[in-house]
Amino acid sequence: MRIRIVLSATLTALGLMFLIPAAAHAHGDTLKVVVTGQRAGHVTTDITWENDGDAIDENVAATVNAVSVDGTRTMGPWRLVRDPAAAPAGWTTAETLPPGSWKVTVEVGFPALGKGELEVGVPVVDPAPTTGAGTTGATTGGTPAVSAPTPDAASASASGSGSGSAAATSADASSPAPAPSGTQAASGADGAAVWWTTAGVAVTALAGAGVGLLLRRRRMRGACRTS
Repeated sequence: MRIRIVLSATLTALGLMFLIPAAAHAHGDTLKVVVTGQRAGHVTTDITWENDGDAIDENVAATVNAVSVDGTRTMGPWRLVRDPAAAPAGWTTAETLPPGSWKVTVEVGFPALGKGELEVGVPVVDPAPTTGAGTTGATTGGTPAVSAPTPDAASASASGSGSGSAAATSADASSPAPAPSGTQAASGADGAAVWWTTAGVAVTALAGAGVGLLLRRRRMRGACRTS
């Protein structure tokens, strides 16, 4: 009984020893490296197994080098990181290429060997227009250049100023006189009341004087008749 158990365990171990290498070598021992281009200056690459085209499950050890077409500039070596936008076979660089034409070479050493090359063009991106805050900051940071006015602009400005002055004068002439304020109205009412009071006193005085004269005449007439 014990012999059977030992034999079963031995056969199982041997089977696993043969199956694991077979599964490991199912992909092959070379990689297919295809440099697909660039995205915003980041080099993009697809890496798969050469035999079955499966994506790489583990991290890869690779170097990325770029040389300008004229040979005057070089970039790298950089490493590859997974590209979520092109999963599962996509890889990219964290660094970016400057604008220009570049011959990009990607060499992979782990988990297997592979190499890919491509000439990549990175376009020049126009800067985004500045916002109001950016314009204000630029004006504050430095003195803006003031262009000299042209003769046509100066004459137009002068004529515009003259027209504006004439329009303002016409508007002032045609506008009605301002209505008297409440204080002025109150002052006028007080003056009228004083005037009527003074006139009343004068009329009363004149009436009293007239009455006095009539009484005197009557008294003088009565005295003459008596005498």
